[in-house]
Amino acid sequence: MGLKGRERAWPGELSGGEAQRAALARSLVREPELLLADEPFGALDALTRIRMHGLLRQLWERHRPSVLLVTHDVDEAIVLADRVLVLDQGQIGLDLTIDRAHPRSYRDPLLGEYRERLLAALGVTEDHR
Repeated sequence: MGLKGRERAWPGELSGGEAQRAALARSLVREPELLLADEPFGALDALTRIRMHGLLRQLWERHRPSVLLVTHDVDEAIVLADRVLVLDQGQIGLDLTIDRAHPRSYRDPLLGEYRERLLAALGVTEDHR
């Protein structure tokens, strides 16, 4: 979990990323079939967030729970999810399947295509950027 040497640290002594890693460890210790994650990386800086995405993917590979991730970060949804749902007034406004054949990378050119579709579903167009 990347917390070696922090075993005796009090919760208030942990950085945001360390606290998130500890929370992920606690959530997976019982080998759940479903992991609910509501904006788990929202309070992290951009670099820590990217590192946490990698850690979440590694943990998913090892434990294989279904993960329901709530996020307002379009790129995060695309990089982490197999399926992205956009909610619009309590209804599904877009149901987008992410192609598993492509690498999960911010450098993948397909990310731009997915981003455009998601932003359009969210009402964000070139005029609003």
